[in-house]
Amino acid sequence: MQGWPELGCALWQLVVLVSFSQTEEPTCVQIGDPEIAQLSQDGDIVLGGIFYFHSKALDYSLLLFYQLTCRPLVNLKSSLNFREFQFAQTMLFAIEEINNSTDLLPGVSLGYNIYDTCGSIPKTIKVALALNNENVNTSSNSDTLCTKPVQVQAIVGETSSSPSTAIGTLIGPFHIPLISHFATCACLSDKTKYPSFLRTIPSDYYQSRALAQLVKHFGWTWVGAVRTNDDYGNNGMATFTETAEQLGVCLEYSVSFFRTDSTEKIHKVIETIQASTSKVIVAFVSHLDMDVLIHEMANYNLTGYQWVGSESWISDSQIAVVDKNHILDGAIGVSIPNTHVSGLREFILDVRPLRSLNNDLYKEFWETLFSCKFKHEKSDENYRECTGQEDLTGVENSFTDMSLMPIFNNVYKGVYAVAHALHEILGCGKICNNNVQLDPLTILQHIQKIHFKTKEGEEVYFNENGDPAAKYEVINWQPRENGIVDFITVGVYDASLPFDEQLKLQNRSILWSQGSNQVPVSMCSEKCPPGTRKVLQKGKPVCCHDCIGCAEGEMSNITDAVTCVRCPPESWSNERRDACVKKEAVFLSYNEIMGILLTTAALFGTCVTAIVTIIFYKNRKTPLVRANNSELSFLLLFSLTLCFLCSLTFIGQPSKWSCMLRHTAFGITFVLCLSCVLGKTMVVLMAFKATLPGRNLMKWFGPTQQRLSVLAFTLVQVIICILWLSISPPFPSKNLKEFKEKIILECALGSAVGFWSVLGYIGLLAVLCFVFAFLARKLPDNFNEAKFITFSMLIFCAVWITFIPAYVSSPGNFSVAVEIFAILASTFGLLICIFIPKCYIMLLKPEKNTKKHMMGKGKLQVKKNR
Repeated sequence: MQGWPELGCALWQLVVLVSFSQTEEPTCVQIGDPEIAQLSQDGDIVLGGIFYFHSKALDYSLLLFYQLTCRPLVNLKSSLNFREFQFAQTMLFAIEEINNSTDLLPGVSLGYNIYDTCGSIPKTIKVALALNNENVNTSSNSDTLCTKPVQVQAIVGETSSSPSTAIGTLIGPFHIPLISHFATCACLSDKTKYPSFLRTIPSDYYQSRALAQLVKHFGWTWVGAVRTNDDYGNNGMATFTETAEQLGVCLEYSVSFFRTDSTEKIHKVIETIQASTSKVIVAFVSHLDMDVLIHEMANYNLTGYQWVGSESWISDSQIAVVDKNHILDGAIGVSIPNTHVSGLREFILDVRPLRSLNNDLYKEFWETLFSCKFKHEKSDENYRECTGQEDLTGVENSFTDMSLMPIFNNVYKGVYAVAHALHEILGCGKICNNNVQLDPLTILQHIQKIHFKTKEGEEVYFNENGDPAAKYEVINWQPRENGIVDFITVGVYDASLPFDEQLKLQNRSILWSQGSNQVPVSMCSEKCPPGTRKVLQKGKPVCCHDCIGCAEGEMSNITDAVTCVRCPPESWSNERRDACVKKEAVFLSYNEIMGILLTTAALFGTCVTAIVTIIFYKNRKTPLVRANNSELSFLLLFSLTLCFLCSLTFIGQPSKWSCMLRHTAFGITFVLCLSCVLGKTMVVLMAFKATLPGRNLMKWFGPTQQRLSVLAFTLVQVIICILWLSISPPFPSKNLKEFKEKIILECALGSAVGFWSVLGYIGLLAVLCFVFAFLARKLPDNFNEAKFITFSMLIFCAVWITFIPAYVSSPGNFSVAVEIFAILASTFGLLICIFIPKCYIMLLKPEKNTKKHMMGKGKLQVKKNR
């Protein structure tokens, strides 16, 4: 930090200051010239003022000389600072107003001793010592060494943060109140280091957060940062960086400089700005340093950057005057709220009372203000002679500029804070008790507790850190056609409100850099659109990223999404991956091709079965029908019809009732069908066995027994189905796993044991049918139905054996199609193998459908067997 060499010199002076001479009575002697107040006035109570009326020359070699020798640069080139002179004038105005008041400190006059620090920290420390105990040489044995009261009861100043930290450290142990009007460093809120420091300007902690929110509000996530290399800039930028990172703003660079740095170092700062990709620059810079930076940037082409400024320079009209190349046009930042102090402007511009000062400061001020020289000092023919009668009519310079009225008001409030504290301590009513012994600690404690309103109605109070309430205005630089810059208020910031409500921008057009009406864009990477997510670039700040599309089944519907959100189970991401759409519900319907084909096949089978039934009914009295157990044949045809029709329950959207119906109907109808086939097979087999000598088996398998057997076999399946439906019935479910983008509406089995029990029982009956039919395969030709049953059972078993792996492996509604196909295939197999040959004889070979033919053939066959 630039101020440390100067501070080191000051500490060396302090060491020498406490050295003693080798006389019999040692005396503490101050080295160097004593500090003389530039402006002073006697009073019952004296206040101190510290301002820098002069600024040191900005020559680096001179600075090195100063740092090495610790000699003040009095004889070197310096310039009068009108702004600091205005601050001092404001202090005089407040004191004069208080002295003329009958309500505040009646009968008590306030005096002042105002010193010039020349912007030097060592000189600032010497001035603080002078305000503490005057510039006198004191004997070390003097009784008054430790009992002498301080020279001033409170100090107003300093303008900058670094000098304020030096003064606060020095006078803190003595509890002398120090009230600054413009020192904003957040470090000064630390009461353990600066117990007697107070201020009438908000801490940089709030200003830094306000700037961070301002940057975030306009979407600038990639910015550069320039700061003053002192307490003001370093602490302010540290808070800004911390808050900006929390808000997702990244700093491409952060460079610092001080006004006394070498030209080469300042050029490096400018070159860093030129080499950057960010288009927004946050400048946490004091007005003096900004002045230097603007002068150096004039030699570079730095237009097109959007500047975001701190309150130190954003509302300073002198900075706007210096900016000849319009580098800062369109700048935006926060400033102390504009205010008005009635009578102050007239007081400052009335320079006639200053004639009575008759000192060097008055002469220099007069000559600088009116650009003239008094006769005895005239050395340059370019200057006109001062008469002392000049007035400010037509004069336009920084002294006549009142743009810093908010800061003047801070000085004004600081003086009044001391006056109100004294008013309470002295117990003032109509008169004040002048016998009260004033103590700096008591004054400090009362100042910390005061709460009053100025004549303009503004409330003044301090929190536990000695800071006022934090309120700012958002200022925008808008140049006119004549080149003059207007400071337009476009918003406010109030730190006392909730975070989301602190920054409010008014609906007023903001002028950006280069006169643009469009908000500048400053990002390391383009924003990631919806449907993508951010992936950080390796080795770069978090604001630098790539945009990666969301995976299938994921989406992001916001800009700059960090992660993609997985869609709910029943939804799927659209093609753009920016929304989740409901998955298409898929089931085997009557409208799709497969459903139409299967429905057609089922209805065709039903029709064929009905035709066969009609044929059998018309030929019910013929030997062929009667020989093959007509009752079982009609029951079998009925069950085949039900088998064809039950396949239709598998088509369509599954529901609670359709799920229970399809499996139970399928199981019962097929068992009924196989029971009939089994009964027919057993009838054929028993009929043949009954023709053998000594056999009388038909009496045990007559029509009644056949009906009972069919009923018994079917009843077993009914019981299985009832148990299945009672314990864990099938139910409609949504299959979300087979297809990513579809929902398969299907019937869950409920109890897998129930389902496989139904199929197992059907398989058992099919095996029995096949065994009995196989045993009857060599019966006489007129009983050749057993051969067809054997063949039909082969088809039936083959279909259902292949059904199991096909059903398990088929995805979604294909498994339903497989089951329907198995039902239809096995049913057609039974229908074709058992009934079509008989229909062929009845329709095309009626001569064979006679009892004689069947019996004759049977006798011949018996003889052959014998």
